[in-house]
Amino acid sequence: MAAFTSSVLRSAVTIGALAPFNPVKQQHSFRLIQSNFRLPVHQCTRSPISRVSATHDEEASAKSAATEANTGAPTIFDKIISKEIPSDIIYEDERVLAFRDINPQAPVHVLLIPKLRDGLTELGKAEARHEDILGHLMHVSKIVAEKEGIVDGFRVVINSGPTACQSVYHLHLHVLGGRQLKWPPG
Repeated sequence: MAAFTSSVLRSAVTIGALAPFNPVKQQHSFRLIQSNFRLPVHQCTRSPISRVSATHDEEASAKSAATEANTGAPTIFDKIISKEIPSDIIYEDERVLAFRDINPQAPVHVLLIPKLRDGLTELGKAEARHEDILGHLMHVSKIVAEKEGIVDGFRVVINSGPTACQSVYHLHLHVLGGRQLKWPPG
């Protein structure tokens, strides 16, 4: 290492790298210094970039659910709201219900839904009349994050439509946290 360091200093002095700045000389000096440094080149093999994507089953389930999206039939969320299906409720008020996801994707994974669907089966169907409930859902997301101890770092996700793998056509927000979340998400 000492020989390497002295070689670098000799090269810098020889080519005038310690002289006052001159852009033309500096560019030439840089090339000379580069030519003196021949670092060993190692053969690197990189695995191809992997992409996280939905499985075929998730995609098929989302496409199937989309065909029944606007039938008006009760969804699993309607049954949770009416307490026909039990859930681990985190927060509830007169307009929204928040409960733990049965297939969590993070240590904290809470679903937040409006109690009244009112045609809001997906975010892509939102109308001006839905502004109040959409704002309330976002505010309650923060309340849920506080209750769950993740207010310093959480993500709110809304899947809208079959290509986003929405599987229940009752607007719902996923509040995720409790671990380092990556970007891009998926």
